[in-house]
Amino acid sequence: MTEELMEPLDDDELSELDHFLLERLDESTYYEGQDEGLLGLSELDGFFTAIASGPELILASEWLPAIWGDQDPVWETPAAFERIFQLLTRHYNGVVNALMAPDFEFEPMFNEREVDGERYTIVDEWCVGYMRGVSLCPEAWDGGGDTVFELLQPILLFSGEPGWEVLDDLDDETVSELQAAIPDAVRDIHRFWLNRQGYSEIGPIAVNAPEDLRDLDAPCACGSGKPYRKCCLH
Repeated sequence: MTEELMEPLDDDELSELDHFLLERLDESTYYEGQDEGLLGLSELDGFFTAIASGPELILASEWLPAIWGDQDPVWETPAAFERIFQLLTRHYNGVVNALMAPDFEFEPMFNEREVDGERYTIVDEWCVGYMRGVSLCPEAWDGGGDTVFELLQPILLFSGEPGWEVLDDLDDETVSELQAAIPDAVRDIHRFWLNRQGYSEIGPIAVNAPEDLRDLDAPCACGSGKPYRKCCLH
């Protein structure tokens, strides 16, 4: 594994990845009901957290389509894809390393919003991304039974209409307490699956685009097994 793929993203790289996710959609081809994929860094962070702390190894060939949704990016050059894929890979590896740190250094990348001079934590996008990660292997997650289901509750509340309706009837203090419970829930879910057989397969990834970008018939970086020219490079 190269040191480069284990290097955490700096602030500029995080902004670059966030901007790409927000701006990659082509509004001219948008249609009602389209799956927009992941829109922004907070959603991506939640998505990768679920994958990194879940019950099964999820290959990039499975999680990349979930990031793009119904509208795949159009790459002008192999280098353009390589750049974004490396940023994605490094952020995923950063999440894995934080989850596995002895002192649990993981901090969810929640959004913030300022209203009338006060800053509020917004966890909804992160939770939506997390549950999208869960949806990649729902049957495996169901294997956690009532234990995992209960641990998912603070995340589920902020991830869709049913939970938002419940939150609307709660006071601000209770909502804040539920938000604050999410990191602990993530830690406990991670520990639960960590103790399950096969979890050791989940860890940092070292995939990359072909070293020679002219070799478009090389296996694609995402792990699909398809040639690079027929997979992620459109």
